[in-house]
Amino acid sequence: MIDIARLREDPEAVRENIKKKFQDHKLPLVDEALELDKQYRAAITRASELRSMRNKLSKEIGQFMREGKKEEAAENKKKVGEMAEELKSLEEVEKESGDKLREVMMKIPNFLDPTVPIGKDDSENAEITKYGDPVVPDYEVPYHTDIMESFDGIDLDAAGRVAGNGFYYLMGDIARLHSAVLAYARDFMINRGFTYCVPPYMIRSNVVNGVMSFEEMDAMMYKIEGEDLYLIGTSEHSMIGKFIGELLDEDKLPYTYTSYSPCFRKEKGAHGIEERGVYRIHQFEKQEMIVVCKPEESKMWFDKLWNNTVDLFRSLDIPVRTLECCSGDLADLKSKSLDVEAWSPRQKKYFEVGSCSNLTDAQARRLNIRINGKDGKYYAHTLNNTVVAPPRMLIAFLENNLNEDGTVSIAEALRPYMGGTEKLVPKK
Repeated sequence: MIDIARLREDPEAVRENIKKKFQDHKLPLVDEALELDKQYRAAITRASELRSMRNKLSKEIGQFMREGKKEEAAENKKKVGEMAEELKSLEEVEKESGDKLREVMMKIPNFLDPTVPIGKDDSENAEITKYGDPVVPDYEVPYHTDIMESFDGIDLDAAGRVAGNGFYYLMGDIARLHSAVLAYARDFMINRGFTYCVPPYMIRSNVVNGVMSFEEMDAMMYKIEGEDLYLIGTSEHSMIGKFIGELLDEDKLPYTYTSYSPCFRKEKGAHGIEERGVYRIHQFEKQEMIVVCKPEESKMWFDKLWNNTVDLFRSLDIPVRTLECCSGDLADLKSKSLDVEAWSPRQKKYFEVGSCSNLTDAQARRLNIRINGKDGKYYAHTLNNTVVAPPRMLIAFLENNLNEDGTVSIAEALRPYMGGTEKLVPKK
């Protein structure tokens, strides 16, 4: 959510920002917000004037009564009564216009960072840098579920019977590899100074509305029937929600967390062969990075976060590249975002395994997360980034470490988490 003062001062800049995101249907929101803001402030100003007048008249009533001026006192009481009726009406206008204004403001996208390339969708995202040499072996690399099945490591049919499409059973060596990757990612981030955290896996609606746009919520979140609770789509949701309504001590910033959680997503619109298997699913586990910091530090933290993911994947011998997300590919709360993609030898192309985002003060304004600074109070900046999200990360690991004989080599850094195992041997 952007600053209403900035909207008042330069509505044209807000309109230009909306156009850069190719959301022209939201342009009327600017005028709507300005009109509601005008009504809201007028109601507050008039109510303040009436309260001041009422206080003055009330004091006069006491004075008139002491002086025996009953008629004058009665006249003032009449005026105070009339003011009470108008105040009640103004308070209703204030609440109604204030609530509507907040609702409209939450639909206006965050300001784009000046460095964000302008483009309509993810097809116009710009490659920044490649890390490692992408290799296509001279032998066939099977589809990832076929690799897993050779180890008796996955059962999609049983999961379909139990929970439907988009779920899975991982077993044996594959399940162990899944857990090993998460444990390695946890320790990798702890060694980089982040505090490990396991958050709530459900959050209330006020937190949901604070951490994401309405469009994202509809596309992602599962609602718990009969309760004001939603299953999280990523631990970022509950980790940023941790600070709701807080006034943070400037000297204690930044807060840097690496959080583990299962994630639950509707994944509307998933289709095609690459959407099958365990690439796009309703339930998965993820290690995340969260930063809450001062505004002047968010650019520095943004670069640190995505570099952490690159370093982790390279430590496991997986080639990756980074992509700068264009304006039309950014969710409304994001000011800047960069995707990390891993190399797929089977597809002979890269695919997304993580996303790093700077939301500046958009989430902080929605959740009222402020910093108590030496020069006054101001809103914090929030950032998040994926460390690893298996089983999608498993796809990259299995494909890039598959040998011609069907075995899978375990990267040296991961071996302590696999009981010293250097190679997985298929069972069939």
